[in-house]
Amino acid sequence: MSEEAKKNQYSADSIQALEGMEHVRMRPSMYIGDVGVRGLHHLVYEVVDNSIDEAMGGHCDTIDVIINEDNSITTKDNGRGIPVGLHKKEGVSALEVVMTKIGAGGKFDKDSYKVSGGLHGVGVSCVNALSSHLKATVHREGKIWEQEYERGKSLYPVKSTGESKETGTVVTFMPDETIFTQTIEYSYETLSNRMRELSYLNKGITITLTDKRNKDEKGEYITETFHSKEGLKEFIKFLDGTREPLIQSVISMEGEKNGIPVEVAMIYNNGYTENLHSYVNNINTHEGGTHLSGFRRGLTSTLKKYADGSGMLDKLKFEISGDDFREGLTAIVSVKVAEPQFEGQTKTKLGNREVTSAVSQAVSEMLANYLEEHPEDAKQIVEKVKLAAQARHAAAKAREMVQRKNPMSVGGLPGKLSDCSEQDPTKCEVFLVEGDSAGGTAKQGRDRNFQAILPLRGKILNVEKAMQHKVFENEEIKNIYTALGVTIGTEEDSKALNLEKLRYHKVVIMCDADVDGSHIETLILTFFFRYMRELIEGGHVYIATPPLYLVKKGTKRRYAWDDKERDEIVESMNGGAGIQRYKGLGEMNAEQLWDTTMNPEFRTLRQVSIDNATESDRIFSMLMGDEVPPRREFIEKNAVYANIDA
Repeated sequence: MSEEAKKNQYSADSIQALEGMEHVRMRPSMYIGDVGVRGLHHLVYEVVDNSIDEAMGGHCDTIDVIINEDNSITTKDNGRGIPVGLHKKEGVSALEVVMTKIGAGGKFDKDSYKVSGGLHGVGVSCVNALSSHLKATVHREGKIWEQEYERGKSLYPVKSTGESKETGTVVTFMPDETIFTQTIEYSYETLSNRMRELSYLNKGITITLTDKRNKDEKGEYITETFHSKEGLKEFIKFLDGTREPLIQSVISMEGEKNGIPVEVAMIYNNGYTENLHSYVNNINTHEGGTHLSGFRRGLTSTLKKYADGSGMLDKLKFEISGDDFREGLTAIVSVKVAEPQFEGQTKTKLGNREVTSAVSQAVSEMLANYLEEHPEDAKQIVEKVKLAAQARHAAAKAREMVQRKNPMSVGGLPGKLSDCSEQDPTKCEVFLVEGDSAGGTAKQGRDRNFQAILPLRGKILNVEKAMQHKVFENEEIKNIYTALGVTIGTEEDSKALNLEKLRYHKVVIMCDADVDGSHIETLILTFFFRYMRELIEGGHVYIATPPLYLVKKGTKRRYAWDDKERDEIVESMNGGAGIQRYKGLGEMNAEQLWDTTMNPEFRTLRQVSIDNATESDRIFSMLMGDEVPPRREFIEKNAVYANIDA
């Protein structure tokens, strides 16, 4: 057999078992991050990653994901099928090894996969360990093979159940309710966003998502099919669809540099925010890393060289910085790395040094060619950079004002802030409350030991449509920065946030439970997402959930947070109950606000997280940008309230 044939052979011997999986069930968060909603969806991604690996190797082009009626998940691909032959070292079928040994899989054998998706290679065995039941069916070598498992243990040896002309793997699993105690209900929207993302990152693959729990008007199951011909180029168009483009077309490239596959797409728009999204082996690297550094280096050096050569910067009185080249830029960088090294708080920061120069070279060549071939677009970009530099100069002065002590306030804190007495930030929380009236009630109802109140006057600035210096000049935003005690701005990134002196580890947005309240909530979330993303990523941002109704009958008083709960309470009181609808926080007295919304024993806080940064970026841009039709469509689809869970 030739060396090439050996490399392409995918057999039982290609499967390597790295370690046992005994304590996956005991320490699930070590493997999937958490056992909440995010971890639950991560199970699906792990199984789909196996199919994507097959696709990246050129062996698969169709993947089906099905949410079954009982919330179990089925994934199906047309790859080669997991090997079923005897594994020499383990003495059982290779399929059983893949399913029951943590870290076992073809992705650890360099001859089988050059590059594989996912971060840590915990693979489908981890999904098996955290499922009450899993069934694997393999179409391979002209036969159908299957094996079932309960909580990671096989129920019987791998057996042949029939003949098949197809190849591929089908996995059906039910998450274990004793592990995922919060919920085992899958979000169609969350899975849909991830499948769309995967289709853009791996062009040519067809991914179908079906929800058997819901049917459309025609009585058919809700189904979406994702397929991208142009990859990241299409992804950029999708992300930037609600922004006004500055240049005519997407700048993109795809190729290999120093043995590293690199794909980049970017476009400039008339906005003021910078939206950079980076991926390594299909995983969104929220914390960036060497590939993003390479992109920035290539972009800055090439654009600066062009701008200097054009003479358009001659009359500018101050230096251009890297930030200026990225204002109004939306870009996606995707690299495939054989052995990625990850760093950072959430292990999503790429550390491979060799990637920097590979991406930098790729971006420099791509951009130099585009600027030369599109002189009008090049001129528009340089003009945008000049304006950004002037705005940054103004923003630097505004930022200094934010961080100076206000002589009208005590100890440099905003005069409106009612602070708490506790000094340990990990025990402190601050409520950002809409309006002075509700702020007064919250101030009376709070626990002064650890709860601070900062009333906000009306609707804060929509940062999506404002230049940076206008944001830093805004009084309410200045108060938020000062109250939180955070500092802003570094040489590399003028919006970078320093959380070392964060005064409260819980920042709670508390608005009325109506349309106006939802709008203010979204404005504050947009500000946090664009200017204080580190606060969200650190798990510090929460949304309070005040009740909508008070149901009274005689001396009985019960609160309801939605119409269904209200009706159930009325029914339990056997009719004759009085219902009070709260239009705002100000309608509650201090004691009621404490009991329902502020008391840690009884309240419900929703923690804001960024599960999908690209989708959050798109939604904030659409909701808070200039384009009206997509916003109207989103609000109609998500009526009664268009709540954004970032």
